Amino acid sequence: MSNKKILIITLGSIITVSLLFFVFFFITHCRILKKETAVNQGEVYFCAMHPGFISDKPGNCIICGMKLVKKENSTNKGTVSGPKKGRKILYYRNPMNPEVTSPLPMKDSMGMDYVPVYEEEAATGQGFYMSPEKQQLIGITKEKVRKRELKHQILTVGRVAYDPALYVAQEEYLQALKTKSALAGSSIAEQGNSLLEASERKLLLLGMTKGQIQELAKQDEPQANLYLPTRGDKVWVYINIYEYELGLIKTGLTIQIDTVAFPGEIFKGRVSAIMPVLDPMTRSAQIRAEVINIDNKLKPQMFVNAKINVELGEKLAVPESAVLDTGMRKIVYLVKEGNILKQQEVSLGQKAEGYFEVLKGLDEGDEVVTSGNFLVDSESKLKSAFEGKQ
Repeated sequence: MSNKKILIITLGSIITVSLLFFVFFFITHCRILKKETAVNQGEVYFCAMHPGFISDKPGNCIICGMKLVKKENSTNKGTVSGPKKGRKILYYRNPMNPEVTSPLPMKDSMGMDYVPVYEEEAATGQGFYMSPEKQQLIGITKEKVRKRELKHQILTVGRVAYDPALYVAQEEYLQALKTKSALAGSSIAEQGNSLLEASERKLLLLGMTKGQIQELAKQDEPQANLYLPTRGDKVWVYINIYEYELGLIKTGLTIQIDTVAFPGEIFKGRVSAIMPVLDPMTRSAQIRAEVINIDNKLKPQMFVNAKINVELGEKLAVPESAVLDTGMRKIVYLVKEGNILKQQEVSLGQKAEGYFEVLKGLDEGDEVVTSGNFLVDSESKLKSAFEGKQ
């Protein structure tokens, strides 16, 4: 190829590239002019987390992806991070690194304006301010604290009793009763009393109550359902209750059980006794229930699933989602007048149906944050840190 042709091709390429550059520059410049015009006319959208980023139309922030917020009545030529009339600025913070603050307006290394922090937005003993726009952005919802009828359901497992040891202890007690009666008035009557007291203590340690022991004495025979239940008998069922739910259990509570052997069938009974000693390994105690053995289907040592419904009554309650558990304490965020959010430590009781019983820290009618509270907590800590640096 001759030098003349090479020169012509090279010049053609340069001209083409130049034309493309000028076309791109013209289009971009028109867009910038259009954006500046819209901004000057008040059509400004900004990121609540990065106020230095603005746009002339709705969309998402290119830094964090959050939805842009429209700035109403904007007349500041696109600057959304400048001072607002009638509000006192405490300091300015870096939009990309909130821990960096300045007492005066300035720009960061990327040319973004520092964000002003106003007096009502700083953390105080009464809480901190969060604008309605930011609350909407992070999805905050709220709910009133009020009294509710709470019901707690305990789901656990157990087994049909096969307890020869208790059966033998009952026989020993009945024999001790006869021995005491036979020795009455003799010189060794005291020994008969001691034997009876010892056998009674053994029954108490095995979970029987005073009333049940008295009933056993009247019947004058051990309870056969501890060993091998016969048709039509009630069976005893031992059920495991963990320590944190043990305070809810009382004798007389109704109970429902089912088994894998007879799916869909429900056997009903009542709690008859609570064992006095906890298992140190599982941190649970056993309770005993007397259950109607329909058609003699429940066999000794058969595993069962148990359900116990406990009526807690009317209690002041807060939604479970409102509570933040730090490990050391439990807190909620109160909603105060003027969009002030305040951290409040609470003392809680039982959990039931998505609510916690409130023992201390809240009053009826208080409004609490029920969702978005993790972000609220982060904002609170951030503002507290800023305040502490001033």
